[in-house]
Amino acid sequence: MKKTMEEPSKIMRRSIHTFLQNYHHAATTAAALVLPFSAALLLSQAFFSSSSSLFFRGAGFSTSLDFFNMLSLKLSQTLSSSLLTLPFSLTFLLLSKAYVIKLLSNNHDSVHYLPLLKTYICNSLFLLSANASAFALFFFIASFVSSPRNFSTLFSLASVIIYSIIIANAIVITNLALVSSTSPSSGGYTTLLKACLLLRGRASKALALALPTNLGLAGVEALFQYRVVRSYNKEDRDIALIAIEGTFIAYLYALFLVLDTIVSFLFYQSCVKNDEDQKRGREDEYLIKIKICETENIKICIKGPKCFQEIL
Repeated sequence: MKKTMEEPSKIMRRSIHTFLQNYHHAATTAAALVLPFSAALLLSQAFFSSSSSLFFRGAGFSTSLDFFNMLSLKLSQTLSSSLLTLPFSLTFLLLSKAYVIKLLSNNHDSVHYLPLLKTYICNSLFLLSANASAFALFFFIASFVSSPRNFSTLFSLASVIIYSIIIANAIVITNLALVSSTSPSSGGYTTLLKACLLLRGRASKALALALPTNLGLAGVEALFQYRVVRSYNKEDRDIALIAIEGTFIAYLYALFLVLDTIVSFLFYQSCVKNDEDQKRGREDEYLIKIKICETENIKICIKGPKCFQEIL
């Protein structure tokens, strides 16, 4: 009998329950470890996104389509944020993820840092390649588009949908690869390939699980832009109050990062358990053979993994 995998809603409920059950560890140690990274990421996205887009304009990547202006801004923001937060992501982010993975592991074995580091570097190159490939493909297609504005708008909408699907799948793969890099023999591009194989037939469920946490992260980023960056530019509040509120928003962002790690790890456990159940189910299948002898007696042989029985 084929065993089905858990539904995304059940995994999400179990993740929230696990987060609340281990709230003392998740909200203190894990969140405190990733807090410097979340603060650096929010600050880099707030103050370096607009200036970094000048790189693409200076390189000649300019088009009349609004989508490519938005895409170039997003790609430049990703590049600048990744470079500026690299020291924080290689230390605080990975240490927080290692702590959460160890906390949720059944055997509580030590999680090695070096496999996580190798996988994170490969993940960064993979995400950068996905963004650059999508940008180059859409820019190449748009260079041949000289159509009315209605077609350009339709092309921009289609490009947004395709780009979102590409990046969402890339993020899901990298998250799954990172939480599976727990042993000394794992890590690197091989773990990334195993994550791709593990997602076969489960991509829709992985995307459904990644949507709530990523929406939460995007909401916190928008809140930081509205409450901190906007107030800082308008100078309508005291700088100390802005800093305190910014710290609380960064802490909220850190909590969502911890929850995202829990969701990814429980989804990885569910995938592994489902594969093991299917393998065990195939081993437990019984082979029924009906043998007609010369004496016209019928022998029914039922053969299982550990037994063999003849029924006359």
